[in-house]
Amino acid sequence: MNDERNFGAELDWLKAQVLQLQDLIGRPPAARAGSAAPLVAADEQAPAQGAVHYAGTFRQENTLLKWEPQERIADELLRFDSDRAAKVLAALGHKQRLDILRSLLEQPQTGTALVEQLQMGTTGQLYHHIKAMAGADLLRQEERGGAYSVQPRRLLPILLLLAAVNDLSDTSDYIDMTAVRERADDYLGSAIIPGNCDPHALLWAVLENALMEYEAGYCSDIDLFLHDTSITVADNGRGIPTSLLGGTGTERTWLHAVMTDLRQLAIQGAEVAVPGSAKGINIAVVNAMSTQLQVEVRREGKISRQSYKHGIPQHPLLTIGMTAETGASVTFEPDPELFAGRFDRAQIQARAEAIRAAYPALRIHVHA
Repeated sequence: MNDERNFGAELDWLKAQVLQLQDLIGRPPAARAGSAAPLVAADEQAPAQGAVHYAGTFRQENTLLKWEPQERIADELLRFDSDRAAKVLAALGHKQRLDILRSLLEQPQTGTALVEQLQMGTTGQLYHHIKAMAGADLLRQEERGGAYSVQPRRLLPILLLLAAVNDLSDTSDYIDMTAVRERADDYLGSAIIPGNCDPHALLWAVLENALMEYEAGYCSDIDLFLHDTSITVADNGRGIPTSLLGGTGTERTWLHAVMTDLRQLAIQGAEVAVPGSAKGINIAVVNAMSTQLQVEVRREGKISRQSYKHGIPQHPLLTIGMTAETGASVTFEPDPELFAGRFDRAQIQARAEAIRAAYPALRIHVHA
């Protein structure tokens, strides 16, 4: 053999590869507000529109199923038949059908067991959905009267669909946010005139959260700062948690949930009611009705910030500094399509005086 190896060149190549690995390891996740996979620069030799790659494992009863890596060319995915796709999504686009699928993915079950587990009330209601999904070849039954299970060849597509839905789950909150603006009378009173509502209703809701912190023994100071078309409410309470919300399978934070979940399932916040309204205003409603909103949290030694437009986060939660203080600051600008005029200092000062009378130990200040 007369081939001579160039060890210097090989070492240079290895060094370059190590540097690339170090760069990838140290690189923060791509900026994103949701939970989809991070985006990185792609190989220019990839197909024109790119490709989607996937694989996985899943344990069904006592058997571990494994799917080898697969590829779908993006150009082909984008040429899907919209009519057929709509039928597939419609077949699964029902809460009870998804609950049935989830139960059967965990283990095969009889109809009686499903009715009891899902509290469906009647077997007729169950079989209506079972028949539709079995007719679509999504489910199978061992024998008449036997257990139902998911068709093995449908497992991977269903799991991929559930993964995609999980990545898109935050959009359900944003759909609700849009509904808040469309049904503003539910929150602002049945006799409202769009563009002529009182913006102070939103301020009282934000202020009420700071008062809750005081009543719980965690807050001693509240400051209100009036700007041209917006206002800031700052307190020295505990600050809204910013850690990841466990059990969701996403990178959603507690702060994100508090600011976008109208039902306030993560943390029960304060709520104020406007006379003549059907529903109360919480911080998520304020977010939905604001052209812009920015929340800054001081907690666990960090200062974190996130900005929203009509309730939709504009960037991931950012750490912008370090501090030994705690608290939260919310700055928002009411949507001019719903609210008229600016915040009135005299009215806000009067509310502050009333709060001082009710809570003598609380320091509250209004700044123009």
